[in-house]
Amino acid sequence: MSSQFYHKDTPMEVKDAKGLHLLTTSTPNGKKVQIMLEELKETYGTEYTHTLISIPNNTQKEDWFLRLNPNGRIPILVDNTKSPPFPVMETSAVMLYLLKEFDQKDTFGFKDELERNQCLQWLFFWHGSGQPIEGQLNWFGKLASQKDQFAIDRFKKETLRIFGVLELQLSGKYTDEERDYLSGRGRGKYSVADIAAWPWVSGYNFSGQISEDDMKEFPHLLMWIERIGERSAVKKGIAKSWENW
Repeated sequence: MSSQFYHKDTPMEVKDAKGLHLLTTSTPNGKKVQIMLEELKETYGTEYTHTLISIPNNTQKEDWFLRLNPNGRIPILVDNTKSPPFPVMETSAVMLYLLKEFDQKDTFGFKDELERNQCLQWLFFWHGSGQPIEGQLNWFGKLASQKDQFAIDRFKKETLRIFGVLELQLSGKYTDEERDYLSGRGRGKYSVADIAAWPWVSGYNFSGQISEDDMKEFPHLLMWIERIGERSAVKKGIAKSWENW
């Protein structure tokens, strides 16, 4: 790896990695890329290695990590097949990078430009509207040291509204055609748009603020959660072996 990317404290497993190397923790954002890599491995035999980052120890704020991602967030993918190696930060950017570089048949994307654009719409919707709001609900609802009921109520209401947007898309309320997945013609096709949203949506109960009764308002979304959760690559991408808390 080029000297600008590593530091004397960079772990050897990162410095010496070959091929794709993922620095991650099994948060919803980490799970997105973990699942995507497992899907590529099952489909194409794509190999990768990984390093687990300790968020409680603020490893992602250390100088060696900031050289790879100045934002100090996981996950980050380093593609050592490039010269010099190429680091990719931000989960949606990582997903799109993997799609372009390693999904030769567009198994998790689309060749048709309109379907591709629809996929991007839902990918960006979740990146910009879904995960920031649910992330705030998780923080104020479970992780914050002081309880702020106003913030909890606000972010719960908005998270449920966003779940309602996904429900509208999957239910086909305005198209008269139910869908299995967020993008693609007909009932849709499993794609990066689904992979990006699923770890967050399936973890709706993490905050302790959204109940099973709340989720009864979204029957198609619940079926979508179950449908994707049954995939073998998804199970591998969220396995206990990824946890580092």
